[in-house]
Amino acid sequence: MIRPLGGLHVLTDAAGGPRALAAVAAAVSAGAPVVQVRAKDCTDRVLHEFAGHVVDICAPAGVTCLVNDRVDVALAVGAHGTHLGATDLPVAAVRRVAGPDHLIGGTARDPDTARRLVTEGADYLGVGPAWPTTTKTGLPDALGPAGIAAVAAAVDVPVIAIGGVTADRVAALLAAGAAGVAVVGAVTGAPDPAAATRELLRALAGAP
Repeated sequence: MIRPLGGLHVLTDAAGGPRALAAVAAAVSAGAPVVQVRAKDCTDRVLHEFAGHVVDICAPAGVTCLVNDRVDVALAVGAHGTHLGATDLPVAAVRRVAGPDHLIGGTARDPDTARRLVTEGADYLGVGPAWPTTTKTGLPDALGPAGIAAVAAAVDVPVIAIGGVTADRVAALLAAGAAGVAVVGAVTGAPDPAAATRELLRALAGAP
């Protein structure tokens, strides 16, 4: 049975090393329900080791662990799922490799892509950037709440908004139809990742 998908996804980068792991531990202790591991500039061995540590942090707390792009690493470390970008393996191919209980996310910016990914078997969609962000380079223009709403209205799986997300912007994204939000710098780059996590969780719980 595929795990339920929490409303707050904390993204962390394997290149961050021990400092990133400390931020993950703080976010998990504060109640973050989902942690996603990604890798910008590191070797496969470093990614595997880092992801394994994240799984070890998440498991005792019952937190869902995802790996960005790399289904092989996700399976190797016992993560619960894989999030796929536009240039990664197709959703259907990852499903064949990982099996029916593996949580698979797809990346969409428009309703047509969203519907196609769901037809292929995506369990949820990451949609963004919702607002401009400096966390990742080369991104297209921000969608805004209206763009998030267009995708959310087209599919019946959870839509997770990403890009420039802050606690103050959560209510607008949920009103647009997002089921949750994904953050990078808002937690892992915060002076107090636990406090930042709690603030985002309060915003998610308190939105109409």
